Amino acid sequence: MGTIPLALTLTLVLLAVLGFITPSVWSLNPDDPNVCSHWESYAVTVQESYAHPFDQVYYTRCTDILNWFKCTRHRISYKTAYRRGVRTMYRRRSQCCPGYFERGDMCVPLCSEECTHGRCVSPDTCQCEPGWGGLDCSSGCQSDFWGPHCSNRCQCQNGGKCNPITGACVCTDGYQGWRCEEPCEPGYYGKACHLTCQCLNGATCHHQTGECICSLGYSGAFCAERCPSGSHGQQCEQSCSCQNGGTCHHISGECSCPAGWTGSVCAQPCQVGKYGINCSKDCSCLNGGLCDHVAGQCQCTAGYSGRRCQEECPAGWYGPQCSLRCDCRNGAKCYHINGACLCDTGFKGPQCQERFCPPGLYGLICDKYCPCNASNTVSCHPLSGECTCTAGWAGLYCNETCPPGYHGDGCRLPCSCSHGADCHGVTGACVCAPGYMGDDCSSLCPSGLYGPSCSFTCSCHNHAPCSPIDGSCSCREGWQGVDCSTLCSSGSWGLGCNQSCLCANGAACDPMDGVCTCSPGWRGEHCLLPCPDGMYGLECRGRCDCSHGDGCDHVTGFCRCLAGWTGIRCDSVCPQGLWGPNCSVTCSCQNRGSCSPEDGTCVCTPGYRGTSCKRICSPGFYGHRCSQSCPQCVHSPGSCHHVTGHCDCLSGFYGSLCNQVCFSGSYGKGCSEICLCTNNGTCNHIDGSCQCFPGWIGEDCSHSTYICHHFCCPLGFYGRDCTEVCRCQNGGNCDHKTGQCSCLTGFIGTSCEQSEWNNMLIDCPLPILVPYHSMHYPF
Repeated sequence: MGTIPLALTLTLVLLAVLGFITPSVWSLNPDDPNVCSHWESYAVTVQESYAHPFDQVYYTRCTDILNWFKCTRHRISYKTAYRRGVRTMYRRRSQCCPGYFERGDMCVPLCSEECTHGRCVSPDTCQCEPGWGGLDCSSGCQSDFWGPHCSNRCQCQNGGKCNPITGACVCTDGYQGWRCEEPCEPGYYGKACHLTCQCLNGATCHHQTGECICSLGYSGAFCAERCPSGSHGQQCEQSCSCQNGGTCHHISGECSCPAGWTGSVCAQPCQVGKYGINCSKDCSCLNGGLCDHVAGQCQCTAGYSGRRCQEECPAGWYGPQCSLRCDCRNGAKCYHINGACLCDTGFKGPQCQERFCPPGLYGLICDKYCPCNASNTVSCHPLSGECTCTAGWAGLYCNETCPPGYHGDGCRLPCSCSHGADCHGVTGACVCAPGYMGDDCSSLCPSGLYGPSCSFTCSCHNHAPCSPIDGSCSCREGWQGVDCSTLCSSGSWGLGCNQSCLCANGAACDPMDGVCTCSPGWRGEHCLLPCPDGMYGLECRGRCDCSHGDGCDHVTGFCRCLAGWTGIRCDSVCPQGLWGPNCSVTCSCQNRGSCSPEDGTCVCTPGYRGTSCKRICSPGFYGHRCSQSCPQCVHSPGSCHHVTGHCDCLSGFYGSLCNQVCFSGSYGKGCSEICLCTNNGTCNHIDGSCQCFPGWIGEDCSHSTYICHHFCCPLGFYGRDCTEVCRCQNGGNCDHKTGQCSCLTGFIGTSCEQSEWNNMLIDCPLPILVPYHSMHYPF
């Protein structure tokens, strides 16, 4: 790629160029001498370019045989990008000069004080209308003057004021005319006589105030009210003299008398025999009764009653209003007027209480014995011998008790007992049936009592009423048993426990009204609906509190954890080695790989790959997800270590890239072996074989060549008389008898001409050290 310049290129948006970098748009007329201008700043959004770095991947040839000698490389490159910026611009702005303000496209002068009767012609300068003066044109001409310079005298009457400009009269309330010389016409009043009088009932109003002047017999602000009772005349100031509830006419004061009264002031009652309004009705009372002069109601004389006093007092009563009880005995009648007793034959005395015959006898000559049961008899008639029984007894001889339903003298009085109760034959006292009480047995026993005379206590429980007659319990809804102490059995409810419960899912129903009380986790009229999502428990009042859950159990509130989560609130990740719903699945990842708690996907440790982390990284890669490329290991049997990325060096080499030969005195794998060469011999860094100093031979160069020079061929020769030249290359040793080559480590072939790693290291020739090997001579 090309090189990006370090300086950023600033590019303005075309809209900004056309719309903002222009002279200001004048809203005011620039030719107006009262318009001023100034410069103002404003911000413009621009688009600017810059060099944005990015990672560029490219490939080079290398010794990585597993990737076909192609290695991945990275380098930082740059490309052009764009971003927004803000730039400050300037434009000219028009405004009104000091002392002026904007109105439309003009600047008009401003006066600090309002020109009341004039106009503002320059800052704080008023031009007044005729008839006005002062700095703010608020001062008018003096009273009685008008016109230019206030030189004309006003001609207004009745307190009228003249216009200081035109001289026209402005009349006071109640007057009109050119000079205010005329009062308002009848029916009008007030300013300019424009207001209409509101007075009623023929009243007139004052031409200035509109106040009503009422006619005779009326009052009030608008003369709408008649004079109150007891007054009449002008302004209702005269008092009425009517008596006995009479009312006077609100205008004339003439009395209107109520029923029963007459006369100019209603002071005289109606004459005898008359009553009512104007005493116009005739009384209809009989037997000397007097009628009330107001309503005509009869007031009867002693011994009479009825609406018209037409009836005598009933038997046994006499006197005024028949209010006195007669005291005559032995069947005598009393006079209805004064109560005097009229005795039957055989009796005498004021109350007819005395018999002509002695006790126990009767007849014309008192010669017969009374046949009455003496203990039950008051007396027997002195002439006929008829028995008069005591209270509670009846029959011809007073030997029979009163029949059911009757009592008293002669058993003539009916009993007043209710509900089939008997009464005492003498007193009439009621003997109540079980369950009733009271003088007339009309009242049921009080709550909680029953039986004869309400003397037994009810044994009913749970507010159940008992029968006032026999005490049997009437159980309320939800209860059963003789004494209503037992709740309805499970599954039933209501009166007599005859209704079946309709509650589902273990819900209990109220034994009284059958209303379901849902068990935890359920709702609805019959507890058929589970709690809504996110709620649980009794009446679904509990709110699920699950961090990583798919809701909770609507009954217990236990969280339903999503895959990979556990704990009461689903806030704990599955333990290491487990995954899935309820962390119930065991991870299958190998080589210490961990698995995703949600789906069990293996996350391999560095150096491993595959669905279960069984496989090591492909050659040439190592580390996490095998995503890192191995370095170029020089002297190595293969690529780097799949976990660490370290190069596995061949014997004789070390370093991070295996490109360094073992230090002098060491050799082998990791340069960990100590050389054993003596007499200044040097050892091969790969296999530790010694390269002897001239004059020394042997595996460790410990034998002098002088010992065996008569027996061994010189170095590089073999065969009879040592005439054959060795063909061994790359430091290989040849047998001094057969000439067969013994190759150094890393070389092969009959002459040691081929390198073992020649096919792996391209363009990377190894430095080959060809040591001199010691010669061995047979002794």
